[in-house]
Amino acid sequence: MAESVLTVPEDGMHITRDTILAPGTYFLPNGLHIAGDSIHLDGNGALIIGSNFSGRGISVNQRTGVRISNLQVERYFHGIWVNASANVTVEHCSITRTHEVAGPDVFLDIWLDRTEAYGGGVFFNGVVDSEIVNNDLQHQQNGALIYGCNRVAVTGNNASYNSGAGLLMDATSDSSAAQNVADFCSRIYHYPNWRQTGSYHNGADAAGLVMMNSSCNNHIHHNWFRGGGDGVFLGGFHKDQIKVPCNDNTFEFNDCSWSPNIAFESTFSQRNRFANNKADNCNYGFWLGYSAHNTVEDNDIRGNRIAGVAIEHGHHNTIRANNFEKNRDGVQLWVGAKPPFTRYFPDCAETHETQIVGNTFARQDCAVRVWSERAVEDVAVQRCHHINLRDNTLNDNRIAVQFDRVRESTITGNKIIGNVEAGIKLTGCKDVTTDGNRLGS
Repeated sequence: MAESVLTVPEDGMHITRDTILAPGTYFLPNGLHIAGDSIHLDGNGALIIGSNFSGRGISVNQRTGVRISNLQVERYFHGIWVNASANVTVEHCSITRTHEVAGPDVFLDIWLDRTEAYGGGVFFNGVVDSEIVNNDLQHQQNGALIYGCNRVAVTGNNASYNSGAGLLMDATSDSSAAQNVADFCSRIYHYPNWRQTGSYHNGADAAGLVMMNSSCNNHIHHNWFRGGGDGVFLGGFHKDQIKVPCNDNTFEFNDCSWSPNIAFESTFSQRNRFANNKADNCNYGFWLGYSAHNTVEDNDIRGNRIAGVAIEHGHHNTIRANNFEKNRDGVQLWVGAKPPFTRYFPDCAETHETQIVGNTFARQDCAVRVWSERAVEDVAVQRCHHINLRDNTLNDNRIAVQFDRVRESTITGNKIIGNVEAGIKLTGCKDVTTDGNRLGS
């Protein structure tokens, strides 16, 4: 720092040079404003407090080279707000207890425009070449909200115990999230008349990481998103029926276990890769509805209540070298009788061209289940096709493979041993090849 003089902050102060705050607690309902480029604000452990969870603690607007460190921020709508800026660093801060919507009465709207964004610890809008590093972003609705940004690195933060998103990326690309912890980001939503019906939703679209609205080419690795409403929630089809796919993202070495819903949800998007992750003890390990050209490989997928990998209306997906154990079903692929989205995604009218290769399946109810639902009772329509199941080990399941109304597919080169009810069970299928498998009791 150019200066070692300690500054006592004043409400609404405009900071025009490098500044070190004097330690203490300051009530600043109008916050502080960074009013120049290449400024370092060192909080020096000071705590600034807002009024009634409104306003902004620190504002950075159309600046470059700003660094904010060692500051505590509480009780604003957004703790640190950065707009249309570059080369900004937020590091070693504690930004918590920002604005939070009412709990059991609100099911979250993950498609809110950035102008209506929920409260949160850090808010970035239109920011490039910047980083959010080693901050405490716990105990609020959202840890970090990142809208319309490019080349932002979110690293080493703790965004746990939030009632919305630990991290949210919306229309954000070429960025990364690494070594963050965002555990137990969830909420309970009570449906109308819940006192009479007892009905509620555990999750309400909260998640460790929410990624929406054409967020592409991001690298998400070595994070912990456990126990969230979802671990990762990626969506590419706007509620107003607009295609906004989140494509070409890589998720590796993340742990998204223990969600009441889905460890990794990735829908209406293409060419995403999921490798070396943990997806244990959820309803679903991976849900990839209406997705294409995705790869799920080398993951540990255990103990999921419904399925390890579930893909409705997907095509050209690869499920390779994963370890499936004690899920109800290992893999589920299917086509619905009355699919709701095929008018927008005609290429997903049928489930096809899926590779299930080199996986290990042990102790599932059914290791691989593929089916086409009946559009009309007693009419068999084989709308799942070109499913290639090869070189897998399927041991000690109730049923190893069950195909129901599938056509032009192969089940070859698999080791199918010790399954209780059936090794291969085909119903209403056409042109399914089952050569070259090793079968035994």
